[in-house]
Amino acid sequence: MHKFDTITFETAYSIGVLTLNRPEFHNAMNQKCLSECTAVLELIKNDDAIRVVIIKGAGEKAFTAGADLHEFAAYGPTEAREANEAWLEFFNAIESLPKPVIAQVRGHAPGGGTELSLCCDFVICSTDAKFRLAEINIGVIPGAGAGVRLTRWMGRLKAKEILMLGDVISGEDAVLCGLANECVSVDSLDDKVQELADKLTKKPPLALAAAKSVVNVASESSMEVALEQQLEEFLKLFSSEDQKEGMNAFLEKREANFKGR
Repeated sequence: MHKFDTITFETAYSIGVLTLNRPEFHNAMNQKCLSECTAVLELIKNDDAIRVVIIKGAGEKAFTAGADLHEFAAYGPTEAREANEAWLEFFNAIESLPKPVIAQVRGHAPGGGTELSLCCDFVICSTDAKFRLAEINIGVIPGAGAGVRLTRWMGRLKAKEILMLGDVISGEDAVLCGLANECVSVDSLDDKVQELADKLTKKPPLALAAAKSVVNVASESSMEVALEQQLEEFLKLFSSEDQKEGMNAFLEKREANFKGR
């Protein structure tokens, strides 16, 4: 088990679990926490034994309260820009990681908590989850890309509703509007996330990375660019051992053994 001050990180059976560990502050993320999270993602990127990542919060009350306002309250524009760079670096590390990342959301997930979930590849939440982009109520807007992501994924009207009203979005409503994949009971959350992670570990790692990349590029590029990138990823996989293993296993009616190469 790796040692950190604001998070914990454990691995088991090809799954890495990053836990935001400041429960006394609803797992609010200060600059040190962001730095440690980004460092862990770099470790994961370079560890072929880890195929799937789960991000969750310690305790029962919150996934993460987002930015630590004890730091942000006194900032001017220059300090806010510098601090926001750490958020952008963390979110970019998630989106560019060539492995699936699952957000396990229990309890409160306002502000940066909702922004964090938007960057993950899967979001599984419990019925007590509360998503919210309430920055409007403290005189600002989200600084790490939520407005852009919401607009591209949900359209202008829904994005403006979420950003300008700052209302709480329940776990059930998060599924309906596309903020989460599934909402389950609190007691079922751990098992549901573990089930999903286990399922993903059995998929070919290179193809998972390609699928993630294709969807990410498609969400931010023109159709022409996105289609060309998808073709490149498709063709690249035909030089992999996993492609041969997967197709041969299908033809031979046996379970494939993917190696990630």
